[in-house]
Amino acid sequence: MLLDVQLDARPDQLAARAAEFTALGVDGLFTFEGAHDVFVPLAAVAPTTDLDLMTNVAVALPRSPLHAAHAAYDLQLLSRGRFRLGLGSQIRPHIEHRYGAQWSRPAARMGEFVSAVKTILQAWQTGERLNFRGEFTRHTLMPPAFDPGPNPYGVPPVLLGALGPLMTRTAAATADGLLVMPFNSARHFRDRTMPAVLDGLERAGRDLADFTVIPQVMAAVGRTGAELDRARAGVRKLIAFYASTPAYLPVLEVEGRPDLQPLLDTLAKRAAFEEMAELIDDDLVSTFAVVGTPEECATEIAVRFGPVDRVCVYFPGYTPAPEHLADLARALHAVS
Repeated sequence: MLLDVQLDARPDQLAARAAEFTALGVDGLFTFEGAHDVFVPLAAVAPTTDLDLMTNVAVALPRSPLHAAHAAYDLQLLSRGRFRLGLGSQIRPHIEHRYGAQWSRPAARMGEFVSAVKTILQAWQTGERLNFRGEFTRHTLMPPAFDPGPNPYGVPPVLLGALGPLMTRTAAATADGLLVMPFNSARHFRDRTMPAVLDGLERAGRDLADFTVIPQVMAAVGRTGAELDRARAGVRKLIAFYASTPAYLPVLEVEGRPDLQPLLDTLAKRAAFEEMAELIDDDLVSTFAVVGTPEECATEIAVRFGPVDRVCVYFPGYTPAPEHLADLARALHAVS
């Protein structure tokens, strides 16, 4: 199993951080659309690293599919064929109040967005006339001056992040793969995520063998009590943040803890973040994250998600010791 980690350096320290990850045996890097642009860091390191690269995720709804297609094409070229475009919808408050864009029918919009990006990339690759006519977007004009032509490294895969059954089915029907949201559990993945994937594939006449499932998981990694306590504290805060959001209520419901969401939401509106974290006990941490030595975490990831090819691992609120990250990579590589 391959290991992807977040490219978490400041823009002026990206090359050094990518080199450090390479030396530790990491297989790929992903960017998160947070305090910095999601594409620029990957463009900065792509010419100098052999690691796989991915947006995880680029928020689609405020963008045009053409913008996303151009970015994906150029990053595929810069990385010499090692780029994957990961897209996501975000949630309504962020789309409307952070991005200043419109929100409606997110699954339908995301399905169309993915299809439009893939159609544009394919038109460039084959030279066929661009003719995408959807409900929300239309792409029918591509004069030669605006057409980059075939990418020598092929068309990059387009993946979609999803949690609920509707968006998961949409990913299975339209995208090349699914990015399983990091706020998840073994039970939710088994009982909700994979049935929705299989349903979406069947409806679209597709086969699981041609679809990639990439789990994302929060990890509290350490070898001493002090290291594990520090790691749990960071993970606990992120779990509390996720669990306060109504969109993640289905995961809490599966685990029999729907009562947590309104409590955490009330605290979040008061910015009582320390109090939020106190509601997440060690059992909940172990339910929504993997905890332990690098080897124990690798084993738990394999148990939760089965025979997947790669996993995106987050270390929220703390930085694992370099040797622990190297050990985690080696342990995951040994998973058959």
